[in-house]
Amino acid sequence: MVIWVVITIMGLGSKIRFLCQDETRIGLKTLSGRKITAKGIKPQGKVQWKFQATYLYGVVEPKTGESFFYEFTHLNTQCFQIFLELVSEHFADSILIIQLDNARFHKAKKLKIPENIILMFQPPYCPESNPIEQIWQYLKKGLRWKLPTCLDELRGLITERLKVMTRKVIASITGRAYILDALSVAKV
Repeated sequence: MVIWVVITIMGLGSKIRFLCQDETRIGLKTLSGRKITAKGIKPQGKVQWKFQATYLYGVVEPKTGESFFYEFTHLNTQCFQIFLELVSEHFADSILIIQLDNARFHKAKKLKIPENIILMFQPPYCPESNPIEQIWQYLKKGLRWKLPTCLDELRGLITERLKVMTRKVIASITGRAYILDALSVAKV
């Protein structure tokens, strides 16, 4: 249905892509998790409680694993507007159908959606229906027990972690069978 709208009404014959979008907060407060220890030894780890954070906005394509991430200082309509424009430029040769949650700033009246983007809102309170949530888990799992002293050091760790996440890794995490089957039927 959406494909028909894009081709017929919008009159666009460009490549059509399905992307999943979300944001996450990553801060200096230590991300803890399981630690492997010998039997009978209580796991220990240093933690810090600094409450400085940055926000990572991202889109991933489950079919190919292609992605685009950008860091912002806030989570608001203005930052989301800039992010949409950056995504539109990054995938300028394509029509983008982007699945995202129902955050208030995603639906703001002053938001100007670029011409090559169609927003598709997922059902409320269903973060598990968006595959990019598993990308955030994978990213944060690699940051466990790290103790960056400042946001610049944290940004370096995030950059290293994103380099490890190749297209193949992202496609393996986000390429759910029901999404790939739907895309194959829609010929996207």
